[in-house]
Amino acid sequence: MAIGAVISHRNFTSGKTYQPEQATAHQRSENIYNLKKIYFVSGYWNTMSSNGLDPVTGNMLRCRAMLVSNGENRKFQITNHKQRSRGTCRCFVSLPSESCNWIKPVPFNRQTLQPRHTSINRIRADYKSEEYDVTGADLGSLVSSEGGAEAVLVGETKPWWEEFPKRFVIVLLCFSAFLLCNMDRVNMSIAILPMSKEFNWNSATVGLIQSSFFWGYLLTQIVGGIWADKIGGKKVLGFGVIWWSIATVLTPIAAKIGLPFLLLMRAFMGIGEGVAMPAMNNMLSKWIPVSERSRSLALVYSGMYLGSVIGLAFSPILIQKFAWPSVFYSFGSLGSLWFAFWISKAHSSPNEDPELSSEEKKYILGGSISKEPVTEIPWKLILSKAPVWALIVSHFCHNWGTFILLTWMPTYYNQVLKFNLTESGLLCVLPWLTMAVFANIGGWIADTLVSKGLSITTVRKIMQSIGFLGPAFFLTQLSRVKTPAMAVLCMACSQGSDAFSQSGLYSNHQDIGPRYAGVLLGLSNTAGVLAGVFGTAATGYILQNGSWDDVFKVSVILYIVGTLVWNFFSTGEKILD
Repeated sequence: MAIGAVISHRNFTSGKTYQPEQATAHQRSENIYNLKKIYFVSGYWNTMSSNGLDPVTGNMLRCRAMLVSNGENRKFQITNHKQRSRGTCRCFVSLPSESCNWIKPVPFNRQTLQPRHTSINRIRADYKSEEYDVTGADLGSLVSSEGGAEAVLVGETKPWWEEFPKRFVIVLLCFSAFLLCNMDRVNMSIAILPMSKEFNWNSATVGLIQSSFFWGYLLTQIVGGIWADKIGGKKVLGFGVIWWSIATVLTPIAAKIGLPFLLLMRAFMGIGEGVAMPAMNNMLSKWIPVSERSRSLALVYSGMYLGSVIGLAFSPILIQKFAWPSVFYSFGSLGSLWFAFWISKAHSSPNEDPELSSEEKKYILGGSISKEPVTEIPWKLILSKAPVWALIVSHFCHNWGTFILLTWMPTYYNQVLKFNLTESGLLCVLPWLTMAVFANIGGWIADTLVSKGLSITTVRKIMQSIGFLGPAFFLTQLSRVKTPAMAVLCMACSQGSDAFSQSGLYSNHQDIGPRYAGVLLGLSNTAGVLAGVFGTAATGYILQNGSWDDVFKVSVILYIVGTLVWNFFSTGEKILD
């Protein structure tokens, strides 16, 4: 908060001490008017007039003004109980009386409400966030300040990042966690190329290694959702990031010991990443109002896509300069930096955050979708609902194609399009970058449609239909294109349309059961992980006996099945209390 003060060229009194308790109403009004040229500026006082003080009501920030003249101290105190700012200013001004004849007001920029630089007077100001009633003046003996005047501003000014809405801090921290999540996951899809040459692995072994990640990932989906709903998302997500970061760092060591150890370490890594999505879903269900749900989730999930971009772009560079183990060491070490911020800034719910402003807390709790922690999971009720099964089946169909592209795309570029290692990594960036962009576009579109009165059910069905049919169409075109550039473009369009799923099925858990958002995501993502396990491993075997066209045909069939199930059985209405 910026505070400025300027003294009028008029004298306030003529050598006499002003006693408010002895003054008439007219005298009090006149003395307030004589102080009207003291201007105070704060970022919250949006209605500041050119006079600074209203001559009748005295509307201004609380101020003590001291005029020192010929050794006689005069102290004025003016307060305002109808003050329009959220904070209160105490300003002390000491000036020799002869200065009053030539000191002129410092002009202010009305748009920014910031004082321009000056060296005419000397001001010392501090402020507190309090409100006071109108009172009279009091007397005090003060030491005179001599010499020229100079402007000095002293205050407990809050930096801009402390004024940043806390719910957006949570969103950005979740975004960065998901960015690390996919950085650590996709580095294997690049490193597997030099690793397979060094250890003489065939396609089936490569598929086994790629799928081993999902063994652990599968185990902690439902468990992670239960933990998050019961003990809070902060602890669960923090545990997950540290766990998978350690496993990433230990991956090169395990690979050199032997294949079984590598498979085990990749499974351990999956255990850590398995809790990330349920914990994040729990956090956002408590921190984000319904009106901001789609775009907040889209931003967080776009962290995954940007993580793929960064991982696929930098992995080839690190491998060429420092050998393949450097990818795991460098990426894995970033988790400790994230964890330090997470511990200090994140809280599982707004009620647990002591630094959250009352205004934002009221806004969040008035529009959020989850208030109370879960003590018991109604499994029978949850599994009896058709929209829950629509989520589970659709998530399986969606993830089959997504995880195949995630893990096998560099190999496809290398074997089919004949790109080298560096080109494979760099060209893999384009589809994931497209997903990051279109996920956020889809989120804004979905929230806009809801705000214009379209039902949540209709919005979810529209967005997810794009997320299914778009990739299905573009994958069918891969067998028809004749140039590598067109193949890369089809991949990018496929992934870009896939990103609309973030405003479809990935937002639907909080729609149908806000208090069980973590558990519901754990359930549906378990099915999605099974698709990753079977799809990634099956792709290796299909390639040994068939072609890439066969791989893409399976994905297209599942996309169509998912579209039908979603549109017949899903809903955007709350079905679980």
